[in-house]
Amino acid sequence: MPIELWTARMERPLSEQEREAILPLLPSARRERLLRMREVEKQREPLCAYLILCLALRQKCGWKSLPEVALSQMGKPYFPGHPNIHFNISHSSGAVLVGISDQELGVDIERIRPVGQRMMVRLARVSTEEAFFQSWVRREARAKRSGSGVGTIMRSESPLQPGEYYYEIDTFPGYAAGVATRSRERPGKIHRYSLDDVL
Repeated sequence: MPIELWTARMERPLSEQEREAILPLLPSARRERLLRMREVEKQREPLCAYLILCLALRQKCGWKSLPEVALSQMGKPYFPGHPNIHFNISHSSGAVLVGISDQELGVDIERIRPVGQRMMVRLARVSTEEAFFQSWVRREARAKRSGSGVGTIMRSESPLQPGEYYYEIDTFPGYAAGVATRSRERPGKIHRYSLDDVL
Protein backbone atom coordinates (compact mmCIF):
# COMPACT_ATOMS: atom_id res chain seq x y z
CA MET A 1 0.00 0.00 0.00
CA PRO A 2 1.57 3.34 -0.99
CA ILE A 3 1.79 6.03 1.66
CA GLU A 4 -1.22 8.32 1.61
CA LEU A 5 -1.25 11.69 3.31
CA TRP A 6 -4.07 13.83 4.70
CA THR A 7 -3.41 17.44 5.61
CA ALA A 8 -5.70 20.17 6.91
CA ARG A 9 -5.37 23.89 7.44
CA MET A 10 -7.12 25.45 10.45
CA GLU A 11 -7.95 29.07 9.79
CA ARG A 12 -10.32 29.63 12.70
CA PRO A 13 -10.80 28.52 16.32
CA LEU A 14 -12.95 25.51 17.17
CA SER A 15 -16.33 26.23 18.69
CA GLU A 16 -17.11 24.65 22.06
CA GLN A 17 -19.59 22.29 20.33
CA GLU A 18 -16.95 21.22 17.77
CA ARG A 19 -14.39 20.67 20.51
CA GLU A 20 -16.84 18.53 22.50
CA ALA A 21 -17.72 16.50 19.39
CA ILE A 22 -14.06 15.75 18.55
CA LEU A 23 -12.82 14.92 22.10
CA PRO A 24 -14.40 11.39 22.18
CA LEU A 25 -12.41 10.45 19.04
CA LEU A 26 -9.10 10.63 20.92
CA PRO A 27 -7.51 7.73 22.81
CA SER A 28 -8.34 8.18 26.50
CA ALA A 29 -4.76 8.92 27.64
CA ARG A 30 -4.34 11.59 24.97
CA ARG A 31 -7.75 13.07 25.78
CA GLU A 32 -6.94 13.30 29.49
CA ARG A 33 -3.60 14.98 28.77
CA LEU A 34 -5.30 17.46 26.45
CA LEU A 35 -7.98 18.32 29.00
CA ARG A 36 -5.26 19.26 31.51
CA MET A 37 -4.07 22.04 29.17
CA ARG A 38 -5.06 25.41 30.60
CA GLU A 39 -5.22 27.21 27.26
CA VAL A 40 -8.16 25.72 25.37
CA GLU A 41 -7.05 27.33 22.09
CA LYS A 42 -3.89 25.16 22.16
CA GLN A 43 -6.10 22.06 21.98
CA ARG A 44 -7.20 22.83 18.40
CA GLU A 45 -4.32 21.25 16.47
CA PRO A 46 -4.07 18.00 18.50
CA LEU A 47 -7.86 17.59 18.37
CA CYS A 48 -7.92 18.18 14.62
CA ALA A 49 -5.01 15.78 14.07
CA TYR A 50 -7.12 12.93 15.50
CA LEU A 51 -10.17 14.12 13.57
CA ILE A 52 -8.14 13.91 10.33
CA LEU A 53 -6.72 10.52 11.38
CA CYS A 54 -10.28 9.21 11.83
CA LEU A 55 -11.27 10.63 8.43
CA ALA A 56 -8.20 9.02 6.81
CA LEU A 57 -8.92 5.61 8.37
CA ARG A 58 -12.54 5.80 7.27
CA GLN A 59 -11.53 6.63 3.69
CA LYS A 60 -8.60 4.19 3.47
CA CYS A 61 -9.74 1.25 5.63
CA GLY A 62 -13.50 1.71 6.03
CA TRP A 63 -13.15 1.99 9.84
CA LYS A 64 -15.97 3.86 11.56
CA SER A 65 -13.96 4.59 14.72
CA LEU A 66 -10.39 4.70 15.93
CA PRO A 67 -9.17 1.29 17.13
CA GLU A 68 -7.18 0.87 20.33
CA VAL A 69 -3.95 2.90 20.25
CA ALA A 70 -0.88 1.79 22.21
CA LEU A 71 2.53 3.43 22.61
CA SER A 72 5.92 1.85 21.99
CA GLN A 73 8.65 2.20 24.64
CA MET A 74 9.78 5.41 22.93
CA GLY A 75 6.23 6.76 22.78
CA LYS A 76 5.38 6.02 19.13
CA PRO A 77 1.64 5.33 18.73
CA TYR A 78 0.46 2.20 16.91
CA PHE A 79 -2.61 -0.04 16.51
CA PRO A 80 -1.89 -3.29 18.42
CA GLY A 81 -4.92 -4.99 16.82
CA HIS A 82 -3.88 -3.98 13.27
CA PRO A 83 -0.12 -4.52 12.89
CA ASN A 84 -0.34 -4.13 9.10
CA ILE A 85 -1.65 -0.53 9.32
CA HIS A 86 0.90 2.11 10.32
CA PHE A 87 0.11 5.76 10.93
CA ASN A 88 1.80 8.90 12.08
CA ILE A 89 0.44 12.36 12.89
CA SER A 90 1.94 15.80 13.23
CA HIS A 91 0.57 19.24 13.97
CA SER A 92 1.92 22.75 13.95
CA SER A 93 0.26 26.09 14.48
CA GLY A 94 -2.63 26.15 12.01
CA ALA A 95 -2.08 22.80 10.24
CA VAL A 96 -2.01 19.02 10.70
CA LEU A 97 -0.53 16.15 8.67
CA VAL A 98 -1.47 12.46 8.87
CA GLY A 99 0.19 9.56 7.06
CA ILE A 100 -1.04 5.97 6.64
CA SER A 101 0.89 3.05 5.12
CA ASP A 102 1.45 -0.70 5.41
CA GLN A 103 4.95 -0.01 6.79
CA GLU A 104 6.58 2.25 9.37
CA LEU A 105 6.55 5.94 8.51
CA GLY A 106 7.13 9.28 10.16
CA VAL A 107 5.56 12.60 9.17
CA ASP A 108 6.15 16.13 10.29
CA ILE A 109 4.77 19.57 9.46
CA GLU A 110 6.02 22.89 10.80
CA ARG A 111 4.93 26.46 10.25
CA ILE A 112 7.90 28.49 8.98
CA ARG A 113 8.53 31.21 11.54
CA PRO A 114 11.38 33.46 12.70
CA VAL A 115 14.46 31.70 14.07
CA GLY A 116 17.67 33.28 15.33
CA GLN A 117 20.65 33.19 12.98
CA ARG A 118 22.83 31.47 15.60
CA MET A 119 20.32 28.66 16.05
CA MET A 120 19.95 28.18 12.29
CA VAL A 121 23.70 27.83 11.86
CA ARG A 122 24.27 25.75 15.02
CA LEU A 123 21.47 23.21 14.43
CA ALA A 124 21.22 23.04 10.65
CA ARG A 125 24.11 25.02 9.11
CA VAL A 126 21.65 27.08 7.05
CA SER A 127 20.88 30.79 6.75
CA THR A 128 17.13 30.98 6.03
CA GLU A 129 14.07 30.05 8.08
CA GLU A 130 12.69 27.96 5.19
CA ALA A 131 15.89 25.87 4.98
CA PHE A 132 15.98 25.55 8.78
CA PHE A 133 12.43 24.16 8.96
CA GLN A 134 13.01 21.85 5.99
CA SER A 135 15.96 20.41 7.93
CA TRP A 136 13.95 20.26 11.18
CA VAL A 137 11.01 18.48 9.51
CA ARG A 138 13.33 15.95 7.85
CA ARG A 139 15.00 15.17 11.21
CA GLU A 140 11.72 14.86 13.08
CA ALA A 141 10.05 12.68 10.43
CA ARG A 142 13.08 10.36 10.42
CA ALA A 143 13.10 10.13 14.23
CA LYS A 144 9.37 9.42 14.31
CA ARG A 145 9.66 6.69 11.65
CA SER A 146 12.45 4.91 13.48
CA GLY A 147 10.81 5.37 16.88
CA SER A 148 14.10 6.71 18.25
CA GLY A 149 12.41 9.67 19.90
CA VAL A 150 12.43 13.30 18.93
CA GLY A 151 15.32 14.00 21.32
CA THR A 152 17.64 12.74 18.59
CA ILE A 153 16.77 15.68 16.31
CA MET A 154 18.91 18.06 18.34
CA ARG A 155 22.05 16.25 17.16
CA SER A 156 23.62 16.95 13.79
CA GLU A 157 21.73 15.19 11.05
CA SER A 158 23.20 11.95 9.73
CA PRO A 159 22.92 11.04 6.04
CA LEU A 160 20.05 8.80 4.96
CA GLN A 161 20.95 5.17 5.61
CA PRO A 162 20.60 2.41 2.96
CA GLY A 163 16.92 1.65 2.57
CA GLU A 164 15.84 4.92 4.20
CA TYR A 165 13.92 7.48 2.12
CA TYR A 166 12.66 10.97 2.76
CA TYR A 167 10.20 12.98 0.66
CA GLU A 168 9.35 16.67 1.01
CA ILE A 169 5.61 17.28 0.86
CA ASP A 170 3.91 20.36 -0.56
CA THR A 171 1.05 21.14 1.83
CA PHE A 172 0.24 24.84 2.34
CA PRO A 173 2.16 28.09 1.78
CA GLY A 174 4.28 28.98 4.80
CA TYR A 175 4.76 25.36 5.97
CA ALA A 176 7.51 22.76 5.61
CA ALA A 177 6.40 19.11 5.62
CA GLY A 178 7.81 15.70 4.85
CA VAL A 179 7.55 11.95 5.27
CA ALA A 180 10.26 9.41 6.16
CA THR A 181 9.86 5.80 5.07
CA ARG A 182 11.65 2.67 3.95
CA SER A 183 9.63 2.63 0.73
CA ARG A 184 11.20 3.66 -2.55
CA GLU A 185 7.72 4.50 -3.75
CA ARG A 186 6.92 8.18 -3.43
CA PRO A 187 3.83 8.99 -1.34
CA GLY A 188 0.59 8.65 -3.25
CA LYS A 189 -2.33 11.01 -3.04
CA ILE A 190 -2.22 14.02 -0.73
CA HIS A 191 -5.73 14.84 0.53
CA ARG A 192 -5.96 18.56 1.40
CA TYR A 193 -8.73 20.00 3.56
CA SER A 194 -9.72 23.11 5.41
CA LEU A 195 -11.23 22.88 8.88
CA ASP A 196 -14.69 23.61 7.49
CA ASP A 197 -14.38 20.72 5.00
CA VAL A 198 -14.24 18.15 7.81
CA LEU A 199 -16.53 19.62 10.47
